[in-house]
Amino acid sequence: MAVERGAFRVGHDQVSTDPIDGVQERSNTFSLRRDESRLASHRARRHFEESAVLWVLRAAALVSVLATIGIVAVLVSQSIGFFQEEICVLNEGEPIKPCEPGVNGTLTHVGIWDFLTGTKWSPLFKPYREVGQSFGVLPLVAGTFLVAAVAGVVSLGLGIGAAIFLSEYAPENVRRVIKPILEVLAGIPTVVYGYFALLTIGPALRFVIGDDNLGTFSALSAGLVMGIMIMPMVTTLSEDAMISVPRSLRDAAYALGATRFEVATKVVVPAALSGIVSSFILAVSRAVGETMIVYLAAGGRPNLTINPLEAVQAMTAFIVNVALGDTPHGEIEYYTIFVVGLLLFLITLVMNILGRWVVQRFRQEYE
Repeated sequence: MAVERGAFRVGHDQVSTDPIDGVQERSNTFSLRRDESRLASHRARRHFEESAVLWVLRAAALVSVLATIGIVAVLVSQSIGFFQEEICVLNEGEPIKPCEPGVNGTLTHVGIWDFLTGTKWSPLFKPYREVGQSFGVLPLVAGTFLVAAVAGVVSLGLGIGAAIFLSEYAPENVRRVIKPILEVLAGIPTVVYGYFALLTIGPALRFVIGDDNLGTFSALSAGLVMGIMIMPMVTTLSEDAMISVPRSLRDAAYALGATRFEVATKVVVPAALSGIVSSFILAVSRAVGETMIVYLAAGGRPNLTINPLEAVQAMTAFIVNVALGDTPHGEIEYYTIFVVGLLLFLITLVMNILGRWVVQRFRQEYE
């Protein structure tokens, strides 16, 4: 056995006996174990954070789902009460006076078909007769869609024009000025729009059309102001759809000798048609659910008409009108709030589904 400084040599093997090497080896081992422990702790902490964030996001999504389910459940349960509530109907030939079952009237229920197709709506007047209580919701539906149609025409014309200008004509510095103005329009409270329609647009229309042809309240004044209110939605979504059209399509049209207006109307707009149509449908569904403008400016008289110069009552205006009154809980007048709300919910749901179908059906993807 040969002896060297700090080591024993046995054959070809060498075992270090230097104290400094031993300390370094133990230090390296301790550092490695400490780093592994820190890495494991960091991984565990990241896993906990990711799990916590995931559960928070799940809870947020679950809240929206539960809120929707709760709203639908309340509307459906209370609407069932509307159709189950008994009402007294005057017998044929009886004079209009308080209805008494077995004396001058009989008890019955409001049918779903009568509710959906009836042309007279006066649930707050008793007894139930043509000049008394009537539960045909068509006048409210007609008033809602009449105001929404006027608003849709205004928003579609102004919104598409503004979107074409912003995407095809406006310089960048002009776009930076106009975009915030549109956002301000979208952020104005609807009650302000309502008083603007009642106190400004209405008198201006009466001055132009004449007091004999237009009253204080009308679907036209409410629809015009509502169209201005939903115009930013149409403009923003349509502009996004137009900007997403590839530049190569524009360049190809310019190479064929097309003018800027022809490129915008014959190339860009058709290519972005799905986005434009979906923005219009979403804007109209927003108009259908609008409350304060129609409550303040459209009027409060259920009127089955297609004349925008007449006063009408929308579904949302009726809900507000009854909710602010002294309607007794548990009677059929009270249940009308929920049955009209359920019908409004179904209408907006169908319109949103239609908008999504249009996007999926006519979407064009470009490479």
